[in-house]
Amino acid sequence: MSITTNITEVKALLPDTVTLVAVSKTKPIEMLQEAYNAGVRIFGENKVQEMCQKQEILPKDIEWHMIGHLQSNKVKYIAPFVSLIHSVDSLKLLNTINKESIKNNRQIDVLLQIHIAEEESKFGLTPSELTTLLQSEQFHTMENIRIVGLMGMATNTADTSKLELEFKELKSFFNETKRTFFPNNDYFGTLSMGMSSDFQQAIACGSTMVRIGSTIFGRRN
Repeated sequence: MSITTNITEVKALLPDTVTLVAVSKTKPIEMLQEAYNAGVRIFGENKVQEMCQKQEILPKDIEWHMIGHLQSNKVKYIAPFVSLIHSVDSLKLLNTINKESIKNNRQIDVLLQIHIAEEESKFGLTPSELTTLLQSEQFHTMENIRIVGLMGMATNTADTSKLELEFKELKSFFNETKRTFFPNNDYFGTLSMGMSSDFQQAIACGSTMVRIGSTIFGRRN
């Protein structure tokens, strides 16, 4: 298996409007370096400690995306360098990210994670929780975070009609959120949905960012 070949094949399937996040969680440094040499500059990790260790070793022009569930007490470790946090699912977490951004004298971009799957195990806000968050006074005082879009994980299923339904639902909710809360903000434009098993379908439904791991790096042990 050649990571370089896999990346070429994946990129050939992506329109110019879609950003590739190479999901490198659990993968060794050598594999990330090979992907980097093949042109990948955005890597997605789901564990804070692992991301910090890799960030120290690998080239400094890499954009690190936190795609896993993030605990508030771990934010401080990634705040100095993280480019995008995909998995923000509470006002408390958003507030912590804002505080850590201030300490590091930077602005951190985040995506709000929306729960679209049937599985209870997946995290995310319901549409009404998202509305409550965006209308809250506390949110409007946070100047060091920028909500640049939404993220969602579809049900883990081979049923393509079910996937399409969930992706379209998230896309329509993304449009509504943009129209209601961010009509004049050009930066709100990212819809992160689609993984190795379903990214082509997600793109067809309006995804602008896909998180691809096993198709590039092979199955996780």
